[in-house]
Amino acid sequence: MTSPADLRAQIPTLDRVRYMNAGASGPSPKPVVEAAESMLRRHEFDSHAEEGPYPLASETYEEVRGVVADFLGAGDSEIALTQSTADGITSIASAIEWEPGDTVVRTDLEHPAGVLPWAALEREGVDARVVESEGGRIDREAYAEAVRDAKLVCLSALTWNYGTHLPVSELVDIAHESGAFVLVDAVQVPGHARFDVTDWGADAVAAAGHKWLLGTWGAGFLYVEESVANELHPGAVGYRSVETPTAESYEFKRGAPRFEVGTTNLAPYAALREAIRTMEDVGLDAVERRIDELAARLAEGVPDDRLVSPASPESGLVSFTVEDPERTVEALKERGFVLRSIPAPEGAVRASLHVYNTEEDVDRLLDALDDAGW
Repeated sequence: MTSPADLRAQIPTLDRVRYMNAGASGPSPKPVVEAAESMLRRHEFDSHAEEGPYPLASETYEEVRGVVADFLGAGDSEIALTQSTADGITSIASAIEWEPGDTVVRTDLEHPAGVLPWAALEREGVDARVVESEGGRIDREAYAEAVRDAKLVCLSALTWNYGTHLPVSELVDIAHESGAFVLVDAVQVPGHARFDVTDWGADAVAAAGHKWLLGTWGAGFLYVEESVANELHPGAVGYRSVETPTAESYEFKRGAPRFEVGTTNLAPYAALREAIRTMEDVGLDAVERRIDELAARLAEGVPDDRLVSPASPESGLVSFTVEDPERTVEALKERGFVLRSIPAPEGAVRASLHVYNTEEDVDRLLDALDDAGW
């Protein structure tokens, strides 16, 4: 087992700053980066003289797909390797047969990855409907009314600005009762909390490994329930998405792998594989407990009138208001803290507390905020 202290010692970034921004991009441990470097060297220096770069790639894609599937509680055929969450969401958006007058529903809690694809569809006559929230919560009745005639519903499992968990299974059931396809943005969950992707009952779930899993940029994953995937026709097609790449006519692969298109760098996937192993070695239950303790400690120290996230935090994402978010983030950076401002709610700054953070990190942050005058 790897302890939080051991993990902390493996992350060079933490020698320089108190990093509290994993909700944007996690700092990778040395073994994760070394796995990426090793794969790059093997692919570029060795494979051309040995098994060949394409066989090595095929073997790696298949192995990493299996590791991701096991991690999420899915079948191998239900996982597609993507490059990011946005890549996965856009892939689903392009696989739906849209007609003018169709309706997409999203919440007002979505990251731009869950907003922009639907804004683009509005140019084709699709109605993009937004369900308003309050304090990171969705009103069930308003949501049920909004999705009544929807073709697709997009929602986040863990809100990036409030740190609240949406009742995904319940919201999926409501949408399915109306016949809607449900796509979940789960990027804030893997490495943050244990979950079985099939428990939600969603048709598709998009995520990536560069946040709480502490992987590198460039490796995402898309879960698509197999029977659903087989009915979808991706907008992009390439040799990795079809059964016989050399045929003039083609047949998509069974399941989610039909969403994989062409040649992609193996290094981020090797890093993702190592990142999953690393977090599992720390223990996801231990990670979640540690995050809960640190988030509660921070929330308790934030004045009640400034706390945006729940007083009893539901995640390591803790947001609070300050007089000048940009100035505050810069002032904190000068004192060795990395946080970020967020566009909504107005005037807010967000701390992302991970298992590698310490009680001292939290206490020093609160002292720095006091000194900065909030």
